[in-house]
Parts: sequence; C-alpha cells; structure tokens
Amino acid sequence: MSVPRDPDDEPTDVRDAGDVRDPDGGAAAGHAPGAGDLDRPGPAPGRPAAASNGEAPGDGPGDGRGNGRGDGETSVRNAVGGAVLAGIKDAGAPVMRLLENLGGHLILVGRALSWLPRRPFRWANYLDAAEYIGFGSLPIVVLVGFFTGAVTSLQSVAAFRQFGLESFSGGTTGKALSTELGPVLTSLMLAGRAGAGIATELGTMRITEQIDALDSMAVNPVQYLVLPRLIAAMIVTPILSLLFFVVGMGGAWLIAVVLQGVDQGQWIANLRDIVDLIDVAQGLIKSVFFGFMVALVGCYQGFNATGGGRGVGMGTTRAVVIASVVTLIGDYFQTDILLAIFRTGKT
Repeated sequence: MSVPRDPDDEPTDVRDAGDVRDPDGGAAAGHAPGAGDLDRPGPAPGRPAAASNGEAPGDGPGDGRGNGRGDGETSVRNAVGGAVLAGIKDAGAPVMRLLENLGGHLILVGRALSWLPRRPFRWANYLDAAEYIGFGSLPIVVLVGFFTGAVTSLQSVAAFRQFGLESFSGGTTGKALSTELGPVLTSLMLAGRAGAGIATELGTMRITEQIDALDSMAVNPVQYLVLPRLIAAMIVTPILSLLFFVVGMGGAWLIAVVLQGVDQGQWIANLRDIVDLIDVAQGLIKSVFFGFMVALVGCYQGFNATGGGRGVGMGTTRAVVIASVVTLIGDYFQTDILLAIFRTGKT
C-alpha cells in the first residue's frame, strides 16, 4: 500500500518544464514533471546541467550570441588595423615618391656621364644645346639683371642715407649680386625658360616615339639627347651669371650715382673694398651646379613623360617647380660649404 507523500518532503531541485518529456520521448513543454523526474537527482552545484538531447554544454543559443559578438569584435579590430595601415601608407607615399624620383635622377646622371668619354662625340649637339640654353636665355637674363641691380641699389641708398653712408650701397649691392642674386636669379630664369623647353621637347619626342626610334637605329638616346644638354648648361650658366652681375652693377651705378647723387669715387672705392674676386668665384661655382640641376631635372621629366599632351604639360610644370626648389635649397648648402672653404668674412 502506498503511503502518501508529505508536501514538505518534495525535492527542491525541480527541473524546468522544458525537461518534461512527451509520450514520444521528447520534452513536453508546459507539462508538470513526472514522478520519475522528481526522483532523479539534480546537477551538482557549480556544474552546468547536461542538455537533454545529448548536446554538450555551451552549444545553446547563448553561446551562439557570444560567438557572434566575438566575430564582430574581430572584424572591427581588423577594420581598424586596415585603416591604420592605409593611413600610414598614404602618409609615407610622398616620401616614397621623393626617393623614387631622387633615385631616377641619379640613375640618369650615371647613364649620361658614363657616355662622356665614349665615342662618337657629336659636337653639333653640344653647340645646339649651348645656343638654346645660353644665347636663347640672354635677353631675359640681361633684363632681370639690370632691374635687380637697380632696385637693390635704390633700397641700399635709402637705407644707408639715414647714417650718411650712401657710398656703401655700391659694395653691398655688388656683394649681393656676386654671391647670391646673380647665380640664383639666373638659375630661376633658366628653369622657367630652358628647363621648361627641355622638358617639353624631350616629352614630345617620348610620346611621339622618336626616342624609341633612336633606340631602333642603335643611337643611345641618353648620349644623344641628355648628355649634351647637361654639359652645355654647366658651361653657359656661369657665363650668364657673370653677365647678370656686370649688367646689375651697371644698373646699380646708374641709380646710385646718376639718379641719387652718390659720390662716384667713394661708391667705386667701397665696391672694390667690399667685393673680392673670391666672391665672384663663389657665384660662378654655384652657377655650375645650378645649371647642371636645371638641365638634369628638365631632361628627366621630359625623358619619362607619359600620358600624351597632358603628361607633357605636367612634366613641364614639374620641371620648373622642382628646378626652382632645388636651386633655392642647394643655394643654402653651397653657401655654407663655400663660406667654410674660403673663410669669407673671417679675420
């Protein structure tokens, strides 16, 4: 005979309704647990209950949501890392382009100079390049030189007049023209005229395949096109710089002595005392470097032009800008080196 159970003796570890099985062996949702289920011992404290369908713990919907969150966090980290790498790459792109262009210029110089002692020597190419770079740039160099000397002298006289030293304007103007203004402005004029012209000419030859035609005829295009322009620019640029200095001093004398009434004897005496032959030599040394760089940049931009007429125009623009910037940057470093070598201004 069965003894009725006391309600207080019922086991407290009652499973959820989801664990009650239906007659077919499945769990019957919403049904009260049977006696057999009530007598079955519950899971140990701290240990997850085993799934009734035999699946391992942790495979439920809760873990699926956790894995989804983990995958989302991983994708976010990957996206952030990719964005950081892309930003670093974009920030370093100008540096890489600068190094690439620098290496290309050095390679072109090496290729050109390697042909210097080798035959055939096409002297007509050198003369044509010298005529185009030197004689073709003569009018603009003379014009700019005259007015540069004139305005420098005018400013110098106005400044020194406050101290009664107007005669020193000749020496200061001569010093500025011989060491800085002469070579630098001459180089800038060549960059705007000769450098742009070289880049346009070679760029047009590149896109019309004339340079490729030279290769097909066993004529090295570097020896035929680049080397004569480099050598000619190194020769004619110091000549133009010296002419700039002479014409500029003529303009300075005209403004100071004729128009401003400065004593001519004192003006010339101070010019001789302040301006030395070594100052003129420094300007000529700078001009050799400037002429070489202007021709090199123009040849490189034209030699590597691509993209039709638009590419030639962009190469010409880059030639002028790069040559001008290189002139100004190189002027500082050359001045520092030459002052250390010649000890100019030191007792």
